[in-house]
Amino acid sequence: MRWENLTVESGGHSRAADAALFGADAVVSRTFDTPEFRGITFHEVRARSIINRVPGASRMPFEWTVNPYRGCSHACVYCFARKSHSYLDLDTGLGFDSQIVVKVNAPDLLRRQLGSRRWLGEHIAMGTNVDCYQRAEGRYRLMPGILGALRDHANPFSILTKGTLILRDLDLLVQASEVTDVGISVSVGFTDPALWRTVEPGTPSPERRLDAVRTLTEHGIDVGVLMAPVIPFLSDHPAQLRATVRAIAASGASSVTPLVLHLRPGAREWFMAWLGQYHPHLVRRYERLYAEGAYAPKWYQRRITRQVHDLAQEYGIGPARAGMPRRIPEPPDPADEPVSEPTQLTLI
Repeated sequence: MRWENLTVESGGHSRAADAALFGADAVVSRTFDTPEFRGITFHEVRARSIINRVPGASRMPFEWTVNPYRGCSHACVYCFARKSHSYLDLDTGLGFDSQIVVKVNAPDLLRRQLGSRRWLGEHIAMGTNVDCYQRAEGRYRLMPGILGALRDHANPFSILTKGTLILRDLDLLVQASEVTDVGISVSVGFTDPALWRTVEPGTPSPERRLDAVRTLTEHGIDVGVLMAPVIPFLSDHPAQLRATVRAIAASGASSVTPLVLHLRPGAREWFMAWLGQYHPHLVRRYERLYAEGAYAPKWYQRRITRQVHDLAQEYGIGPARAGMPRRIPEPPDPADEPVSEPTQLTLI
């Protein structure tokens, strides 16, 4: 594992010691012999920075992120962040699902950085790389401290998650929403239980996620649903789109924003291997559809967006609108982040 290029004692790199992310002796690896964590190794680190700047070339509608974890036990086969594990010489397949990096000092570090005179109180997005409410959060409990710091500094923020563990922090979210802008997005790309079990095996079911949306909205927190990903030929049939939008509307979500599956390097290889195992008849169709790169053709994306928006209007909800709490329309590309900057290797 290439920890040495992230530490003060790293050699052969042009970065100064003060740009290092943690000390050479600061990595502690642990395993827990409990059913929910069996087969997972946690690498605990003490980060030097927790607020990360989004690269200027990014399409994201925010400039700053906080990510207390790297790697994700949700094990979504399409996850764009898989490539980031290769920067540590970790496997982007099973390694991404089972080698989880934890910034154990994230809450205290965030509180200090928010209190700095240099911090201008700008919007902070969370869950933009890996899910901050994945299973590890149940043990490490980093988010209560993070939310408490954001609340105490009245700093606006948004969260994108598939994790129903967010309900544990409901009181903190309500308190924060009373003093600053809080945007919550829950990701539900489809409601097909058979597809969910194979493509998102470590996540709560779509039904449970929509129950979380319902609970959050009942407590006065505005929640949008990122309908992502819409998976070509597996969740894009008109009847499937209708069932998903209908369920989202019934949950009380304020908006629904569709996002078609994209397959960047790292994720593409893992997804195509999964596709060959579970749906081999679709491999050639995917090779043609994604022949030009990571994204499906514009005509396909426009068709899905139009269908979902029409259904949303029919069921009384719509896409995110200007002025609403921040949404997460598209995850950032790790390849956009320069290797020489902390944003590349901050173990987000």
